[in-house]
Parts: sequence; structure tokens; C-alpha cells
Amino acid sequence: MSNELLINITKQECRVALLEGGQVVEFYIERKGDSSYVGNIYKGKVVKVLKGMQACFVDIGLDKAAFLYVDDIKGGIKELYPFLEGEEETEIIPKIDYKDVSIEELVQEGQEILVQVAKDPIGTKGARVTSRITLPGRYVVLMPGMEHIGVSRKIEDETKRKHLKELAAKIKPAGFGLIMRTVSEDATEEEIQRDIDFLLLLWDNIQKKKEKAHAPFLIHSEFDLVLRSLRDFMSQNVDRMIIDNYIEWQRLKEFAQVYFPRIADKIELYEGEEPIFDAFGIEVDLERALHRKVWLKSGGYIVIDQTEAMTVIDVNTGKFVGKENLEDTILRTNLEAVKEIAYQIRLRNLGGIILIDFIDMEKDENKQKVINAMTEAMKKDRAKTTIYNITELGIVQMTRKRTRESLEHTLCDSCPYCEGKGRVKSIRTVAYEILRKLKFMTVPQGTELTVVTNPSVADLLSDEERDSIEEIENSKKIRITIKKDTMLHQENYSIHKNLS
Repeated sequence: MSNELLINITKQECRVALLEGGQVVEFYIERKGDSSYVGNIYKGKVVKVLKGMQACFVDIGLDKAAFLYVDDIKGGIKELYPFLEGEEETEIIPKIDYKDVSIEELVQEGQEILVQVAKDPIGTKGARVTSRITLPGRYVVLMPGMEHIGVSRKIEDETKRKHLKELAAKIKPAGFGLIMRTVSEDATEEEIQRDIDFLLLLWDNIQKKKEKAHAPFLIHSEFDLVLRSLRDFMSQNVDRMIIDNYIEWQRLKEFAQVYFPRIADKIELYEGEEPIFDAFGIEVDLERALHRKVWLKSGGYIVIDQTEAMTVIDVNTGKFVGKENLEDTILRTNLEAVKEIAYQIRLRNLGGIILIDFIDMEKDENKQKVINAMTEAMKKDRAKTTIYNITELGIVQMTRKRTRESLEHTLCDSCPYCEGKGRVKSIRTVAYEILRKLKFMTVPQGTELTVVTNPSVADLLSDEERDSIEEIENSKKIRITIKKDTMLHQENYSIHKNLS
């Protein structure tokens, strides 16, 4: 089956889903006034130097000061561009010998410094920044001030790797490092050169802004989610990009024709009557990805619990009793769970430390089968993962690079009904769900509809999103009334026609 990239655009948000074989494996969302800062470049001011932690706080104009670690200043950074989510892991750049240099010798309070956001603020933590600027294009990553050539580890063919390194050495601008991204594998020299020329113009513009600006100041904004999707996801493995907004479709086509002409024909406009995410079954998968318990086809199930520091996944046989001996039943359940766990980790964007409590197995060969299956299942994941051998307690320990909030934390708020012990869909998520349903409801002109919902959701629809309600009313020539029901759970609502 084909791989597709689907984009759903509304006035309130942009949602992107990557499908592999018809199944959504990655999901991204960007809401108005709530976009990611990763990749943005700021002229910041050092506000506090932490000698004990060998780090400093930098004011870049956000609510919380950003965190800059000493190794992100003095060279040899292991993760130069975490905003590429592990797709472009390359050779580690040799460290400069700064053994005797401390943070207070590199920066002082009040100093202005150019930094780039590597990780968004997560929870109570401010953004993570680096002074090693990287500019990602479609085919290359340009690194000002670093003499380095690298090739994406996703390109495994040694002949192609050698060719790309030689090409990079030939066209690399003086004073810049260059990393060949995965999609450069099938690009022409002309396309790669055009990509470099664009990034050089971008860097020149950044330098000019830097000289004039006073910290804290946003020097350069990373592409929005729509353009990032085109640049970063449209590889040779993605057959088509489908978007349901005409204006954004035009913008994508024009952008692609100028910078990436070979993929312009892969961009399609969705014109179906059914909402695009419903038509492709994505809404069902997203709803399932918010559940704590996930059932397996055999009758077994997994339970996923997220904490502040780690994620714990428990595997259970459930209703599955097997047809042979107990060890065989356990192995089959564990192997089936491996596929679902790998899928859920990608879809939910689980990061940091992950502990998987598989059902205990007696035979070492069966334990190894589970480890091998887990390693194989995670190969498609673009984020960097490390999997350790199964422990005596039957637990697999793994780490997965975290650069943004998990799906649960993105779409849900702490549950007010249980004082934060659980999660529910946020007020905005429910409100936008209602707006999508109203937008695609087929009703005769003159119909009067009543939306009955929780007071918090009703207030948002009646106040901040009132113009969206009026837009739907005018386009469909109907009337919509928002009614509060204090007895309704925040996630629950109803839409019904008024009887004349």
C-alpha cells in the first residue's frame, strides 16, 4: 500500500498525519497562537550563569528563560539538529579541546548571543537552545561556522554515501558545514546547489537582522507546519501529499515548483464531501491513541501510563489463553504486543525513558526473539531510540529522543474531575471537534441547530469562536444556538435540530 501525508486545515489549527500502508503512524498539530518554537533563531540575552550546572539561562522573549548548556556553546555537539527528529543522525563532530574552559569564561550575564531553539518548552521546563546554528533545507543542512561534512545514516548504501560525501566536498561553501539529508540520495547536483543557495541567502539575511536587533528578538522563524511537512516528510517513500484547503494547496504548489519541482505533482487537493481525517480513518486512530488500555487482536492488551519522568507499558494476556503450552501463549502475546507498542510509541510520540513490562518468559531464546522483534519494529521510527536487553524481571528498557510534547499532552488537559490524576480532551480540542462536525453537517437551509455542551466549551464557542459559528451559519444559511449544561462532562456534547 502507498504512503501518504494528509493535511487538515481549519481556521483554528493545522493537523498533519503521516500514513504508512493506510495506517497513521505520526501526527502533528499546530494551533493558532500555539506553534512550535523549534528551529527559530533568536538574539537572546544571558540573564543568569549557573556555574554548578555549567549552563546559563537566556532570555529570548518567551514566558520562561531558555536553557543553554556549556557543550551547546563550545563545540562537538552530539545532537546538532534535534528538530529533524532523528532522521538525520550523522557522525559526531570532533570536540574542540575546551577541557579547562568553564561556562563563566564563555558567557557573562547581560551578554547578547545568537541562539536556536532545539527543544520546545515542555511542562515546567523552558526551551533548550544551542549557539550552533543549523539551517535545514530539503536536501541539506547548512551549518554556519563549522567545517564538517556528513551524510544521513538513513542512507546505508556505501557507494551512495561516498558519492554524496564527494559531492558535498565539491559544492560546500567555505566557512560552512554541510550534512546531506536522506532525500539527497536521489537528488541532482543542480537541485542540491539550489537548496544551498537558498540557505546562504537565508543566513545572510539572519546576519543583517542580528546586527540591527536588540535582545531579546526573534531573528528567524522556522517554516510553519504546512511547509515543514513538504520539506521534511515528502521523501521518495511518500507517494502523495493531500491537503483539504485550496489556498494552502496553492501555496504548497507554488513553493514546490520553485524549490522542489520534482515533487510538485505529488501535491493533491482533497475535494471529498467527508472530512479528510474521517475519510482516511484517522480520527478513530487518534481517539484510540488517547486511551490508556489498547486491546490486541488475540485478546491480550497493553496498558500505557505516562509520568513526568518516564512512560511505563504493561503487557497482559487478557482473554488470550492460547492453544498450546503456557510459554507459547506468552511468547505469542509478547510478539503481538511488540508491533502495537512500536506503533503506539510513534503515534503518541512517547519520549524519554520507556519501560516495557513484557509477560515473563522462561526461555532465553524467547526473550531474545522479543528483543529482536522490538529492535526491528522501531527501525521505521525517525526519532533516535536505544533498546536494552530484557532484564530478569522481564522488563525492556529503552530511550527515545524527545523534542516535543506527547500526543496526550498536546490534545488533553489535566482532568479537573480527578484533580490532575487523569487526562481529558482540552476545551479547545472539544470545541474544534464541534466546529468540524457543524461545518460538515448536511442540513437544509433555515435549519435551527442547538449545541448542548459543558459550560467551559460553550463559553469558548460563544465568545472567542463566535465568528467561526457565524461563518458556518452564513455559509449554510442556518441558525446555531449554544446551550450550557453544567451536568455534562467536558468531553461530552450533543447537536440536535430544533423542532418547529
